[in-house]
This record gives sequence, C-alpha cells and structure tokens, in this order.
Amino acid sequence: MNKQPIRNVELLTTDDGHCIRFDAMASPCEVIVASKDYQLAQTLGKLIADEVWRIEDKYSRYKTNSVCSAINKSNGQALVIDHESYLLLNFADTCYQLSDGVFDITSGVLRHVWQFDGSDSIPCDAAVQQTLVNIGWHKISFNEQQIVMPKHMELDFGGIGKEYAVDRALLIANEFTELPVLVNLGGDLAANKPREPNLPWQVGIEHPGFVDRKPMVVSLLKGALATSGDAKRFLLKDNVRYSHILNAKTGWPVLQAPRSITVAAPQCIQAGILATLALMKGEQAESFLAEQEIKFWAIR
Repeated sequence: MNKQPIRNVELLTTDDGHCIRFDAMASPCEVIVASKDYQLAQTLGKLIADEVWRIEDKYSRYKTNSVCSAINKSNGQALVIDHESYLLLNFADTCYQLSDGVFDITSGVLRHVWQFDGSDSIPCDAAVQQTLVNIGWHKISFNEQQIVMPKHMELDFGGIGKEYAVDRALLIANEFTELPVLVNLGGDLAANKPREPNLPWQVGIEHPGFVDRKPMVVSLLKGALATSGDAKRFLLKDNVRYSHILNAKTGWPVLQAPRSITVAAPQCIQAGILATLALMKGEQAESFLAEQEIKFWAIR
C-alpha cells in the first residue's frame, strides 16, 4: 500500500508580515502575506496549500487515483470528465494550436527514451521515432462531458499544472483578504498588489548553471512571473547541450534556445506557456516574445 506523503505547512514571522511554506509538485512553495495577523496568515496559508495539493492530487500523472491517471488508463474508452478538467484540456488545445503542434501534452511518453540527468546518454533516433507513434494531440477527442484517447497514449499536465495552481491560489487569496499576497510555487509566482502603495515585491531569479552568481532581481507590483529553462534538466554530449524542452513533432530537444526565459503576464498560466513556447522557438525565442509585446528576461 502506498503511503500518503506527510504534508506540513510552516508559518514564519517576517519583518513585514508572514511567510507560509510547504512542498508541492516536487517544488518548495511559499505564500507571503503582508500582515501581522498570525491567525489570518495561518488560515490563508492552509487554504492555499490545500488547493495546491488538491490540484496536484487531481492532475499529477504520478498519482494513481488522479484524473490524469484515469485518462491514461482508459484504454481507448470514453471517460467522463468534470468542468475543471474540460477547461484545462481546452487550454492545452489552445497551446497546441498556437505552437503548430510543437507543444503537446501527449508528448510526456518521450520520458521513456529521454532521461535528462546531466549525462551524455542520447537515445538513438529509432527509439525516438518509435515513441512518436503514441504522440499526437489531434488524435484525442473531448467535449465538456467526456474525453476519448487512443490506446497506448498518455497525457501529462506538467507543462501547465503548476502555473494553473498559482492562479487558483491567488484567486483564493483575493477572496479571503484584500491584503497584499504573493504566491510562489517553485519559481512560478503571482502577486495581487504591491506590498505597500507603489512598493513592489522583490523577486530573485537564479542564473541557470551558475550557483555562485547572484540571482537577477525583478521588481513586481502585481501580476505573474514564470520561468522555463534547462538549469537542472539537460544532457551534454560533444559540447552540445540538450534541453529537456522537447519538440513534440520531432521528439528531439529544441536547440539554440536560451538557457532560461522568464516572462511577466497578468496570469501565471499565460506567463508559463509563453515562456515555454518561446524556448520552443530556439534561436528565435527573443524575437517571438518581442512580438507579444510583453516583458521578459532571457539568459543564454
């Protein structure tokens, strides 16, 4: 029998408020509340942590009882879905269309041939091509009531799930209090308003691959930031660095992309997909983001 992970919420008092810390989605998470009210911060922190854990339990492919796992085990049969799942699938479809099929949440099966562990273990093209047979969002049909996915295919919400959780967490914060709140789930984050009038949040962004280099600091009044890059997941062979960002149409990593891209947008799910889509543009990443007329930071 699988044991449920121990889920704790830690509440720390800071100079100007409280910081709630917990772990979710394989990431350290925190909620910063600009309030001296201990009880308020404790209650809000618990509400947000529970919501993030709910989304993780519902959409993680690692959870055997998740919606994602149920779809992946549906064996080509129609499966009933709820409205929240329909909306996420609809967003995934939009991302697929915008990327011309390069972003595809059925491409998670490529993990069986690609292991981004920092080694030089590059799979053979034959193995990649064989895996591509079970990739293709266009093969899936869904509506507000059900989804039908062919046998041997899988979904993976990892490319959009954490950013969605950030937006849901901030929505809960706004319903609970009018105080300034920042939600940070492993570097994908959002704030509802400045810490004080015209006083921004100071957000550090780590430099990929250089732990001894000072992080870049971004001032954020409100809105979201999301970062995508290959700082921790990559392969290196013959002086060529292979990012974990894979082109779902070819099955191979996108080359000549920035090491890291951070995007600012009104919502975290928007910032996250724009950062990912930019990386998929390779050497054209910066020009793609410039065309979107949004603020971004790229590190090569």
